[in-house]
Amino acid sequence: MEIEPATIDSGGNGSGNVVASVRDLEVEFKTGKGIVRALRGVSLDIHAGEVVALVGESGSGKSVFGMSLLGLLQTSARPTIRGQVHVAGIDMLHGAGGVRRRVRQELLGAVFQDPLTSLNPTMRVGRQLLERGIDRERALRQLGEAGVPDPERRFRQYPHELSGGLRQRVMIAMALGGRGDIDQSRRRKKRHAPVVDLAGAEAAELPVTVAHDASDAPRLIVADEPTTALDVSVQAQVVLLFDRLRREHGCAVLLVTHDLGVAASIADRVVVLYGGRVCEVGPAASVLRDPAHPYTKALLAARLSVDGTTVRTDPMPGDPPNPLALPPGCAFAPRCSSATVECEVEPPELTPRAREHAGEVACLHPCSVGEADASTSRVAVTMTRVASPRPAGAGDALELVDVSKTYEVNGGGLGKAKLVAVDSVTLTVPARGSVALVGESGCGKTTTLRIATGLLQPDRGSVRWAPDGGRPQLIFQDCGSSLTPWMSIGMQVEERLRMLGVPKGQRQAKALDYLGRVGLDRRASESKPRELSGGQRQRAVIARALASDPKLLVCDEPVSALDASLAVRVLTLLESLRDDLGVALLVVTHDLAAARRIADEVAVMYLGAIVEQAPADVLFEHPSHPYTQGLIAASPTTEPGRLSPTLAGEAPSAIGERHGCAFAPRCPVATEVCVEETPEFKVRGAGLPVACHHA
Repeated sequence: MEIEPATIDSGGNGSGNVVASVRDLEVEFKTGKGIVRALRGVSLDIHAGEVVALVGESGSGKSVFGMSLLGLLQTSARPTIRGQVHVAGIDMLHGAGGVRRRVRQELLGAVFQDPLTSLNPTMRVGRQLLERGIDRERALRQLGEAGVPDPERRFRQYPHELSGGLRQRVMIAMALGGRGDIDQSRRRKKRHAPVVDLAGAEAAELPVTVAHDASDAPRLIVADEPTTALDVSVQAQVVLLFDRLRREHGCAVLLVTHDLGVAASIADRVVVLYGGRVCEVGPAASVLRDPAHPYTKALLAARLSVDGTTVRTDPMPGDPPNPLALPPGCAFAPRCSSATVECEVEPPELTPRAREHAGEVACLHPCSVGEADASTSRVAVTMTRVASPRPAGAGDALELVDVSKTYEVNGGGLGKAKLVAVDSVTLTVPARGSVALVGESGCGKTTTLRIATGLLQPDRGSVRWAPDGGRPQLIFQDCGSSLTPWMSIGMQVEERLRMLGVPKGQRQAKALDYLGRVGLDRRASESKPRELSGGQRQRAVIARALASDPKLLVCDEPVSALDASLAVRVLTLLESLRDDLGVALLVVTHDLAAARRIADEVAVMYLGAIVEQAPADVLFEHPSHPYTQGLIAASPTTEPGRLSPTLAGEAPSAIGERHGCAFAPRCPVATEVCVEETPEFKVRGAGLPVACHHA
């Protein structure tokens, strides 16, 4: 690792209420193909009690910035680092490894995107909390503060026994383990001995403490995509939790996210990164309501919405810049409709925005306040979704009739018990049509998907596919894991063609044809999966599935891990496959905005059963079931400061006998009949099927 020495200035000494200070941070990684310039001169201060949202497309440098605050870059990939990073006055770049470890343990908290891989699967939750140097009483208190129900029970459980939302809240509880100051009782006896940093320079002694409202909380929590894989109800709970922590404990939060809705709901300031540089920064209300940089406007235009209007946006033109070959001027110029020759000469510096709004923008031709740019602004129109045309006698691509699936599990000392994963589900996907299956994590969506594709056999009921359509093809949620890492993309498509009996001499041409249908060229065909972006890998998986000439594509969370611009691209691609090739779609997702964009009909699942089904526009405009209403209300918007309401309580266990409506314990309109009688899924007052006594 090469770290160029820097002089500590007054901007990085932790004075005042500045918790973290970054000055002129540059990070480069050496690879076999050249030098990746991940960050290029980023400067930022984060204040106590402040939530700063770091937004941008994948590859913009967001996670690298977060890792630099945690002092973890030096152990990751031997980067070259220039600039300054201080947390509470402590040098996180040039400080010794032991110093940085103590800062991470006592001043910082970290919440990562995938809590299952961040938690040790062989250790109980409680033991992992105690590893932070706290006692059992405080560990239980932190679980409670993080919104974990029944902390005593969760303390004894392993990570795999918790839902995704509970695992994320355990990670937040662990992040709260910071003391908020350096525990002087744990320091070396030679307390005045200087600490030698990694560059061989002498660093200042650790500060005793800086004024902080609560000693039982970290100064700063770095949350890297903490809501990406969560359904809307758990996502809303996590956002509210961060808001409560900063108000009650005064800790700052750096929220790294590609979801502008999450950023809008809680952030005080928004920082927009592109090509490793800050292109716009300012108060959330200013940046999100009247963005000055064309890239910020394009991000907002690409975001899908669940509100009363639909925004039929085209994907953002072009691709993010290649970090191995960044242009000499503004990195966004090749994609910007306002770019001129001078934009290509040198990157613009941050300058104050218009007088009407606070903040700064790095653009030679910033948008005026309230300016309507036809190329990037969101055009809202009344929702009138027209289902895809179906030829006469087209039939159905998929029909599930009264399908059920039950597992036998350990009953916790009471012998074996039954877990009802899918309960009497009937669902039809018309030929050339699209149906979305939505609901919270653990409601049975993925089990239903596996039954639909023949990967699981139901205990009861039947599964019928189109007679001439063959087996449906499955698009997995994690496209990277479903691709063979040592084979080129073209070879993987050719392998599928070989299995279908296509002669060897025809495979390469056919593979290139299928890849071309999803927008991938010969260069992508010759690349390994790791050499492609997330959106390109997703398109490669779709091309491989198309090689089987299916009549039905079953997509499991196809856009949940993608930023807004990539999500629009993938959804637009799926729409074109449906409309141009006649491929029917069954999309399983917790992203209600994606469901509204792609689906002709939407079915809502709760605890293994479908509780409401309707055409997409009807369901989102006039939901009948209280559960559907709660899911839509919990979906984030880009209205600054709007904290989405959350569904009350937790979903009940799927183990054991059920009595009455499963949603009754969380329902705001439940009555005695709801507790005693299970509602039938049938056509009710609105003329559409719903399982609710009060619909």
